[in-house]
Amino acid sequence: MTQIFAHRGYSASFAENTMGAFFEAEKAGADGLELDVQLTKDGEVVVIHDEKVDRTTTGSGFVKDFLFKEIRKLNANKKGLKKEQIPSLKEVLEWLQTNNLICNIELKNGLLPYEGMEEKVVQLVRSYGLSNRIIISSFNHYSIVYSYRIAPEIETAPLFIESIYMPWVYAQSIRSKGIHPKHSAMSDNIFTNTMDNGIAVRPYTVNKEADMHRLFNINCTAIITDDPVKAIRIRKQYENRL
Repeated sequence: MTQIFAHRGYSASFAENTMGAFFEAEKAGADGLELDVQLTKDGEVVVIHDEKVDRTTTGSGFVKDFLFKEIRKLNANKKGLKKEQIPSLKEVLEWLQTNNLICNIELKNGLLPYEGMEEKVVQLVRSYGLSNRIIISSFNHYSIVYSYRIAPEIETAPLFIESIYMPWVYAQSIRSKGIHPKHSAMSDNIFTNTMDNGIAVRPYTVNKEADMHRLFNINCTAIITDDPVKAIRIRKQYENRL
């Protein structure tokens, strides 16, 4: 059965990468979450997608230039009535101890190098006893390899924006148990071959019904979607076939 990961939480209807969006994803019945992490000026791991706070919060400037206590004052729910803080990764991991969700932590270190980010994330995941429910992903594959080296017990998965030749061979070569490709970048054949070679395939960001049908049809490992409610509704059509 294809798992459903809520992309930045239930971001189709709630402020992305906030505790509210994560709570609602769990309520909706998602199997897992996808979230993004950056580091504040004082080295706190915080959950936000962009390198700057401008798009998703009431503030402006780079995440790396805010102290944790400063970034917590921003409202990460610009359009909603209820104020939402930018969560710390600690806060999310603490909450994950109360449920069974899988969590894909994307390291946002492609543009900014964020010294020590991998160690900080690994140490937090271990301290909350969640190593078996976390997947670390990144477009920065050097970071993925480094994460595996320091924590071989935590699953890793490289992110891809374009197709690559025999992605299962590449994944095996860097000791990753999965790949997270852009859903439109690879054919069904490549996806099924990858899974047949023991590598999980979790494409992003799958929001259109036709794309969901395509991936449920080949029994893809998981999909990463902004709308877990829609995905669960469509997945029900496939449940009787298995």
